[in-house]
Amino acid sequence: MKLFQAYQFLIFLSLAAAPGAVPKYSKPGCNDTCGSVRIPYPFGIGTNCSVNQWYIIDCNSSKPYLSALNHLEVLGINLEDQIVSLNTPKISDCQIPNRNSSQTMSIDLGRSPFLFSKSHNKFVVEGCGNAVMMDHGSALTGCSTSCRNDTVSDKSSCLGVTCCETIIPHHLKSYTINLTGMERQGGDGACRSALLVDKNSYVANDTSFIPVSLLWTLADHDKDHVNCCSSYRSQETLRVDIGNSNTIDTWKCSYDAPFVGTSYLADGCNATEECVRCEGDKGECLYTRIYDVDGLAKEWNFTCFHIPSYSGGSFMAVTISIIVGIIITSGLGLIAIIYTSYKLIKKAITKRRRKSIFKRINGGLLLKQQEEIDPSLVNKTILFTSRELTKATNNFNENRILGKGGQGTVYKGMLADGRIVAVKKSKLVDESQLEHFINEVVILSQVNHRNVVKLLGCCLETEVPLLVSEYIPNGTLSDRIHEESHEFPLSLNMRLQIATEVAQALAYLHSATSIPIYHRDIKTTNILLDDKYRAKISDFGTSRFLSIDQTHLTTLVKGTFGYLDPEYFQSSQFTDKSDVYSFGVVMVELLTGERPISLTRFGENRSLVAHFILAMEEGRVMSIFESLVIKEGSRDELLVLANLAMRCLDPIGRNRPTMKEVATDLETIRTSHIPSMVQTNIEQVMNSEEISMLTYGESTSAFLSFNDRITQ
Repeated sequence: MKLFQAYQFLIFLSLAAAPGAVPKYSKPGCNDTCGSVRIPYPFGIGTNCSVNQWYIIDCNSSKPYLSALNHLEVLGINLEDQIVSLNTPKISDCQIPNRNSSQTMSIDLGRSPFLFSKSHNKFVVEGCGNAVMMDHGSALTGCSTSCRNDTVSDKSSCLGVTCCETIIPHHLKSYTINLTGMERQGGDGACRSALLVDKNSYVANDTSFIPVSLLWTLADHDKDHVNCCSSYRSQETLRVDIGNSNTIDTWKCSYDAPFVGTSYLADGCNATEECVRCEGDKGECLYTRIYDVDGLAKEWNFTCFHIPSYSGGSFMAVTISIIVGIIITSGLGLIAIIYTSYKLIKKAITKRRRKSIFKRINGGLLLKQQEEIDPSLVNKTILFTSRELTKATNNFNENRILGKGGQGTVYKGMLADGRIVAVKKSKLVDESQLEHFINEVVILSQVNHRNVVKLLGCCLETEVPLLVSEYIPNGTLSDRIHEESHEFPLSLNMRLQIATEVAQALAYLHSATSIPIYHRDIKTTNILLDDKYRAKISDFGTSRFLSIDQTHLTTLVKGTFGYLDPEYFQSSQFTDKSDVYSFGVVMVELLTGERPISLTRFGENRSLVAHFILAMEEGRVMSIFESLVIKEGSRDELLVLANLAMRCLDPIGRNRPTMKEVATDLETIRTSHIPSMVQTNIEQVMNSEEISMLTYGESTSAFLSFNDRITQ
């Protein structure tokens, strides 16, 4: 009798653990669809059906509307990415009464738990000219279009002719767009607009509504109304970047396999059909993630894993034997304990197996990319263990943080042999950075240059690879230029040395490596300074190889606003001359001591490049140079440098010099520079009559005469 009861008990436990026949998307008594749109919990149709008032959906005329955000139409809800897509009004300057007046468009999500998603939206400009997106006075991003009277707009593309697009740097709560930057160069009186739009749904057209994707967040008090659907899907804390080193904490019901239903209800998850078939065939479902070129989760890769008889069948047989023995001696009480122990042991085995698979994925992706570049590199990459890197960084202590960026956090560590290193770790919640880390390993493993940060090795035992590189003690070039706290500012001689070293490193990447490499994000924050203030280029996460038969690389816009090649804005084509342009911005930063985007200047002069070019054209470039630079450099010498920067910043890429030519010119200037031992009288250098005589043409003459003086 006891044996029969035990058998019934085991059958009951099996049925309880098995997926339900009908998936659940909403709370009991609530509808889960409105028209053709599925509304999964934590959203809900009507009151008492959502996790809180912000997530209430009104269903009117078979269309869902988000009640808390001015009843915007809901196009879809993505539980995996925590995204709700809305249909929002398209605002253009045709809606502005006086289109020639200074008008701005501001969008603010206020106190809502929603953010404009960085990963799912893009900034699009339609019309002729350029536009910049701002957030609390700071420039975020922008792009420029070209337009002529004979231009025929291609509605199927957005590559710079009457339409351009770019990414946004982080999640946004609000933004402002100045529409007056759009000029009617074509004279056709067409409407111009600049907008944030879902990158997968946007189509250039004349409709009055556009799709936008919002990231939805949950507060700690929302946990009282949510039970994640099973033991292997749990609440996961997330930290969302909103810019300026600010973050928002949120959480979600995480999961390691696809399902049918909603993960925010205790009984809301059902196994997929393929997984049910696999388990019916006495197999175990294993899922791994596949990511697209932007690092976003694209799809699941499914494997039906059959447990070998020696490990699965034997273990089950032993377990059943133990259960039968206990039935005879102890009754049903201990059966539940033994069964629970069995489930826990099986779960631990599965967890170890998945960890092993993840290790193979990381290692496999790394080795595959390395083999494509150079098979000899496979055995050259040093592999560190997670244990030794955890020990080296004191368990990744916050006190060891050297810096944070879009691709992860860098920690200072000390290895067992006493070497000081930098350990780069992706944000634990952002698996999309895997591609950038693997890419950086592959790039740096074949680069050997004194002015490029040296890769020491990596760790593949964690969910996201860890990069171990040499430690550079004196921080970034940006810190040294712009922070006034430094007791000893960079001298002109040191600035010339740094510029020369960076130029030589870029020339090496462009032409001296076996396969040309484009850095794609040259800026002063990616230039590090060692103990002797030698420059080291870092952060190769978005860098790309270029095959011999290619002339350019076409991608979605990547880089940093203020440093990006204007041709790249229009065509999304990155060339070696795009790195040259970014280096030109760095040169102007070194000469002026100002940031690429100013918070004090207005209009066109907000851009350092525009401010510099205007000063050159008006013959007053000396007036914008930093006082220390003027003290230590001669007038002719500074004009030579200014002219070289102008050549790098030429709006037409083919007119710019190569990095090898730039490096040669800078080396000539640097070796001829004699550091001043006497403070120069600034008033004498900045004599107004002398400045008024300086023209762009004269700067060219000065460049030639200075070169003549060098060669004599």
